[in-house]
Amino acid sequence: MASPTVPGARRVRRQLPSSPWLFAAPGLLITGAFILYPFVSTLVNSFTDRRTLVPGEFVGLDNFRELLHDDMFWTGLRNSTLYVLGVVPALVLLPLLLALLVQKNIPGITFFRSAFYTPVVASIVVVGLIWVWLLDERGLVNSLLETLGASPVGFLSDQWLILLSAMTVTVWKGLGYYMIIYLAALANVPRELHEAAAVDGAGAVRRFLTVTVPAVRSTMVLVAALSSVAAFKVFSEVYLMAGPSGGPAGEDTTLVMLVQRTGTGLTGRVGYASAISVVVFVVTVALMLLVLRADRKEES
Repeated sequence: MASPTVPGARRVRRQLPSSPWLFAAPGLLITGAFILYPFVSTLVNSFTDRRTLVPGEFVGLDNFRELLHDDMFWTGLRNSTLYVLGVVPALVLLPLLLALLVQKNIPGITFFRSAFYTPVVASIVVVGLIWVWLLDERGLVNSLLETLGASPVGFLSDQWLILLSAMTVTVWKGLGYYMIIYLAALANVPRELHEAAAVDGAGAVRRFLTVTVPAVRSTMVLVAALSSVAAFKVFSEVYLMAGPSGGPAGEDTTLVMLVQRTGTGLTGRVGYASAISVVVFVVTVALMLLVLRADRKEES
């Protein structure tokens, strides 16, 4: 006996192929409106002389040629590169050591995990202002130095100390985030490997180098890629520490700060700022490819 046919079943089956697109449509619209369209618009504007209130005309590669002779561009490129070199090694190694410290389930460890993660959820503006108050000429750090008989340190007035202070804020705020990533990776490391190494007489340092590091190497590559891209695009930390002018004579300006300074305002050079943005995009992609290539080369 044939089974009864449910009314409308055939119509439902015909509609099924299009239903995934209905679920994906909100995400695709958001991606197109806030990621794809701005990217294409920036790329097109980089070849024009557009300003904030003036539609630009096509100028070819003139904006990129001007970059080669712009001293402020090279200053921003230098500072952004130094930022990557100073921040990435710390954010690759220190969160791993921190994760090893809080990995064990001992009484009270939840408090320390939460304390280390608190800066991650705090606003970067709040975090930056706290560090500005700490490192100001009349801040807590210099007050302690004066109490000890030392001279005040110009953390927020010296060109290189400003950059170093901003790096410290970035590392301090990112420790908890990357610590969580490492904790997830360390949970998958077999305990038998550490026990076998301990039986062979390996100490804590040797077990760290021969067992832990190889086991989480792929996670270290991920952290290096994420932190290098974020460091090269740094803005808030340096802006808060150095001010809108980018420190003394603008010597602490980064590339993203230069984009903001050049492309905003009633007379902002949107086309030129877009060209700088394209350079930032190309360099960040190159950084990610460089990290991945180094990882593959080490594996081979």
